[in-house]
Amino acid sequence: MHEFEILHKDLMGRIGKLRTAHGHVETPTIMPVINPNLCSIKAGEMKKYGAEMLITNAYIIYRKEDLREEAIKKGIHSLLDCEMPIMTDSGSYQLSEYKDVEVSNSEILKFQQLIDSDVCVPLDIPTAPYEKRERAKNDLEETLKRMREARSIIQNKMLAGVVQGSTFLDLRGESAKRAAEIGFDVYAIGGVVPLLESYKFDKLADIIVTSKMNLPLNAPVHLFGAGHPMLFPLAVALGCDLFDSAAYALYAKGKRYITSDGTKKVKDLRVLPCSCPVCSAYSVEEVKESEDLLASHNLWVTFAEMRMVKQSIAEGSLWELCERRCRAYPVLLNALKHITKYSALIEKYDPATKRPFFYLGECSAQRPEVLRYSYRLNRFRLSGNVLITTDLKEKGVTESEKFDHLYLVKPPFGPYPVELGESYPVGQSEIPAEIDNEAKTVALQNVLKLLAMNTGRAKFVFRYDRSWSGHPLVEEIGKYAEVRRKE
Repeated sequence: MHEFEILHKDLMGRIGKLRTAHGHVETPTIMPVINPNLCSIKAGEMKKYGAEMLITNAYIIYRKEDLREEAIKKGIHSLLDCEMPIMTDSGSYQLSEYKDVEVSNSEILKFQQLIDSDVCVPLDIPTAPYEKRERAKNDLEETLKRMREARSIIQNKMLAGVVQGSTFLDLRGESAKRAAEIGFDVYAIGGVVPLLESYKFDKLADIIVTSKMNLPLNAPVHLFGAGHPMLFPLAVALGCDLFDSAAYALYAKGKRYITSDGTKKVKDLRVLPCSCPVCSAYSVEEVKESEDLLASHNLWVTFAEMRMVKQSIAEGSLWELCERRCRAYPVLLNALKHITKYSALIEKYDPATKRPFFYLGECSAQRPEVLRYSYRLNRFRLSGNVLITTDLKEKGVTESEKFDHLYLVKPPFGPYPVELGESYPVGQSEIPAEIDNEAKTVALQNVLKLLAMNTGRAKFVFRYDRSWSGHPLVEEIGKYAEVRRKE
């Protein structure tokens, strides 16, 4: 029986253990793409970079007679000279690029089973983004038909169900739900490469979230074609577990040098801004001249970033990693801001306690921890005289002695009783001296929420310092409390 065990969680991301016929795989992970015709870095060498699982194209092997015969005779692992788990793609990418493939769904599935693939993939029909709805719907129905056929063919191997539907979110949701009803070992989100190539990361985020909402929680999710490390933190934060990467080789062929926050043209490199084994042992000129060295560097940095993602999940700092990485690239920052609209959904999966909260910018004001704190304000049932102040140094030794309760306002959380000053998350949050307007807005919204929930039971005084002057919500608070400015 194939199992997926979740070991750690943060946001919607998780570290998991996927059990396959050829061993365990720890997710999230990258599956380097191996093309038997072109691979400069052999499958057997991938382990040294950190690979635990590979992916290759069964259709490419099938249509080349010598490779097909060897794979049938010896198996895919022998063909690639590798004992790691291997996932085999069906040729859907070739179908999307060239509009036709010389094999049927049943033929390529039986071939994948015959060559002992660890994870087989049906020949789904990818629909390009922004296609007409009728086309997307028809392609989706054909894909579901092929997945049902696949389920009847593949009995003793792991099988991936593919989510399609172009950029129509209702179709993506329907596709995921119906795939889940059929039942698969792995679920793959397909048809997104054009979005990746055009940097439409906000649209990609919508597709991932819509798919995840309709897929089983106890199965890994593969994001097809997402091989650049700058996308890993965001995609993992939204719940993706498996990635495939041909980028290391394709970018090397195009003389491009991958980093965790973007790509550089190798001709523009004056030094090698990396400490991987390649960049530590070779000169910038040697790397410029060697496609193999460049591909090797690209692999090292790709796996290094995924290890960083895993560590961030384990220590509960995945959001901070997303914020740091996304600020290096404007379209990624736009995607992170876009993702905050899903904070209520993410909060349901995010652990209730974790490491101290670090405020890194306006996106932090929309983090799940802040939303969760807002939900829990109804636990504060107040009576008597209450002072709410933005002065975090207030200890209740002067004017506050007149009050029955003292609440401090700490952005972005808002009001908290002074007795919880050392408690998670408010008391253990690190915020800069200068707070942006977004954090103040969320904090004051929570002040208003606390006031509204206790209207008629308590008498409130809200005292603020000049840095909060002019904020429109201060005037709104005046409807519920006596407002005083601290000079």
